[in-house]
Amino acid sequence: MGTRVLQGVLALLVLPLPPLPLRGASAVSLHSPGLSECFQVNGADYRGHQNRTGPRGAGRPCLFWDQTQQHSYSSYSDPQGRWGLGAHNFCRNPDGDVQPWCYVAETEEGIYWRYCDIPTCHMPGYLGCFVDSGAPPALSGPSGTSTKLTVQVCLRFCRMKGYQLAGVEAGYACFCGSESDLARGRPAPATDCDQICFGHPGQLCGGDGRLGIYEVSVGSCQGNWTAPQGVIYSPDFPDEYGPDRNCSWALGPPGTALELIFRLFELADQRDRLELRDAASGRLLHAFDGARPPPPGPLRLRPTALLLTFRSDARGHAQGFALTYRGLRDAPEEQAPPGAPVQTPAASFDRANASCSPRPGVPKAAMGARVFSSVTALSALLLLLSLLRLLCRRNCLLAPGKGPLALGPSRGSGRNWTVWYRRPQGVALPCPPADPQAEGPAAGYRPLSGSSQSSLRSLISAL
Repeated sequence: MGTRVLQGVLALLVLPLPPLPLRGASAVSLHSPGLSECFQVNGADYRGHQNRTGPRGAGRPCLFWDQTQQHSYSSYSDPQGRWGLGAHNFCRNPDGDVQPWCYVAETEEGIYWRYCDIPTCHMPGYLGCFVDSGAPPALSGPSGTSTKLTVQVCLRFCRMKGYQLAGVEAGYACFCGSESDLARGRPAPATDCDQICFGHPGQLCGGDGRLGIYEVSVGSCQGNWTAPQGVIYSPDFPDEYGPDRNCSWALGPPGTALELIFRLFELADQRDRLELRDAASGRLLHAFDGARPPPPGPLRLRPTALLLTFRSDARGHAQGFALTYRGLRDAPEEQAPPGAPVQTPAASFDRANASCSPRPGVPKAAMGARVFSSVTALSALLLLLSLLRLLCRRNCLLAPGKGPLALGPSRGSGRNWTVWYRRPQGVALPCPPADPQAEGPAAGYRPLSGSSQSSLRSLISAL
């Protein structure tokens, strides 16, 4: 493009360090959100485990972040883990650079950090780096240049022109095109798209004769989404959303339910609000704002068609949000409506107030089996107590005890059986009068007959 002089001046203004060879991700189309580990254009949200500057074991090994105190960024400068630093050596982007990087062992040239080539760290909607020879152009639609170019500036320009794709080149040029242009395009190494956008030092805008191509749906203010899965970005993404935005997206993938996951969520304040409504009834399902972010993890909803609306006030400026969605075949559990009280388990179980009603989700057959077992055990216990009462009228002694339920012969062949209950009261069947170890009133009792002992053993063993 004949802009090497301008690019060199820009690099001097933006990068105080000596120019380093940028190492971008491989040129792979990432239509599916499941293939991406990054949802910000510069990979600031990367929390993967690549620990070398190149993919699949290539490149130089990264230094551990808890061993880089001599540099500006280490785990000690990120005690809350906001930047993802810690006792590991995974690639991260703590300073908002154009892509994740890491410290490496210093070379003779004085280079002590490198960008990381992470194939899975390109936001969904970025289609890759492509060759633009100019004859014919890689994207055949209208074009323009701007000294304030950002990724979203180009996307907005091509959206207004009615095109599907937008390509940024050389830091300041924008081209528009269609899917047919992409079909005949020639992919280039991702490292070729290494020029910083003139309008944003944290974004890359293609390279010299290289186009970084995006889908124009990224950061749009409205849309109708019917694919089985995809990503919805806040307006103007990857730039910050602007003031007085009023946007809506219709979401209706195939399936019986929906699963949403918020990958990013940063709103300026509680006056900037995202609402999720049932598209059929208009019923409000969830509402989130700067003071009430969405819960972590998947959010599963029964309505198969949603209407998402976002509004910002006159002062709204923040990164915004990125959420992935997919249709589910099996209906999930119902979610509590906004503001509903959260049910918590009781601190203790009150046997006096216990209910025999089956719990939700417990089959009636299983509940009946439990009731039958309980009645059987209770009947056996009543029979045992009746027998003991009968025996106590004749020749037994009540005595305190603390041990677990036990039934067995006492020491010596002349001793009889002893029964202890778990409660502080127990039943002791006495020893013969001639036993020298008998104490107190027990010495005056006669032993049980053999038939009574046998009946007692049978009842206890049946419990």
